[in-house]
Amino acid sequence: MPQTTESDEHKALRSAVAALGNRHGRPCNAQELWSEAGKLGYLGVNLPKEYGGGGGGITELSLVLEELGTAGCPLLMMIVSPAICGTVIARFGTDAQKRRWLPGLADGSRLMAFGITEPDAGSNSHRITTTARRDGADWLLTGRKVFVSGVDIADATLVVGRTEDARTGRLKPCLFIVPRDAPGFHRRPIDMELHAVEKQFELVLDDVRLPADALVGDEDAGLLQLFAGLNPERVMTAAFAIGMGRYAISRAVAYARERTVWNAPIGAHQAIAHPLAQAHIDLELARLMTQKAARLYDAGDDAGAGEAANMAKYAAGEACVKAVDQAVHTLGGNGLTREFGLASLITAARVSRIAPVSREMILNYVSHQTLGLPKSY
Repeated sequence: MPQTTESDEHKALRSAVAALGNRHGRPCNAQELWSEAGKLGYLGVNLPKEYGGGGGGITELSLVLEELGTAGCPLLMMIVSPAICGTVIARFGTDAQKRRWLPGLADGSRLMAFGITEPDAGSNSHRITTTARRDGADWLLTGRKVFVSGVDIADATLVVGRTEDARTGRLKPCLFIVPRDAPGFHRRPIDMELHAVEKQFELVLDDVRLPADALVGDEDAGLLQLFAGLNPERVMTAAFAIGMGRYAISRAVAYARERTVWNAPIGAHQAIAHPLAQAHIDLELARLMTQKAARLYDAGDDAGAGEAANMAKYAAGEACVKAVDQAVHTLGGNGLTREFGLASLITAARVSRIAPVSREMILNYVSHQTLGLPKSY
C-alpha cells in the first residue's frame, strides 16, 4: 500500500531542492537552474544508477519538480525529458539507446522533447495519423504534431507514430527518436498568449528517414510503451501544478500577515483567511493523491497508477487554479502588478486543467474505467 507519510530521505531531498530553488527564486534563469539541478543529480533522480541516474523513481522526480515550483522556478522540461522520455527509454530502450541517451538526460546535458498531440486528433490518441513505414532497413516517418514543448532546445524528439500490423492491417502506436537535424523534420513556433521559457512548436515530418534503431522498444508493444510515458507525465504535471499553487499561497499568506487595514492585518479577517486555508487543504489533498500515483507507478502497478495519476492530475489542476485565483484576490490590485509576480500565474494555472489531458477527459476515464459507466463516444 502507498505510504501516507514521507521517509526521512524524501524529507531531506525536499529540503535540499527547496534550498536550491530559493537560491534562484522567481524570476530565475531556467538554463542556469537546469544545469545546476543536473549537476546535483536532481534531474535524473528517477533514472537507473548504471546510466548516471539516482536509481529512484517518479516519486522522487515529482518531489523535485514540486519543490522547485514552490520556490517559484518550476522546470517544465522535467516533465518531458527525464520523466516521459527517460522513463520510456529506461524501460523499453535497447542497451545502445540507454547508453546513448540516459546519462545525458540524467545530468541535464541532453534534452529530449515529446511529440504526441496532432491538429486533428486532440485527446484521441487512436486518431493519430503520423505513420511510419519501412523502406528497406530504415523507417520513413510522416505526419504533423502540435504543442510540442522545447523542440528548439532539445537534441531529439520522441515522436509517437503508428505502424501497420502485418497480421491485422490495423495501425498501432510506436515510438521513434527523431534527431533535431534530421532531414524533413521541420518546426514552427506557435504564437502563445502564455509567456513561458519553454516555447511551443508545430512539427512537420516529411518522410523523415530514420535508421532501424530509432524505434524504441518492441514494434508490437503498442499502448504498453506509450502509457509507460503518459502516466509519469500526469504525475509530474500534478506536481508542477501543486508547486505553483503552493508558491501562490505562500506569497498571499506573507502579504496577508503584513498588509494592515483598519488596524489589523487582513489575514486576521476570516473572509481572507478561510479561502486561503481551503486552498491549502485542496493542495494537500492533491499532493497525497500524487504521492499515491507515483508510488503505484514505481511499484510496477501500471493499471493502478493510471487511475491514480489521472485523479492526481485532475485534483492538482483544480487546486492550483483555485489557489492562484485566491492568492491574486488576496492582494487585490497588487495581485495584478508585475512587482508581486502572481498575475502571470493566472494563465499558467489554466494549463494544468488543459494539458496534457483535459479535466473532461479525466472525468471520462474515471466514469468509464473506475465506475464502469457506459461510454458516450
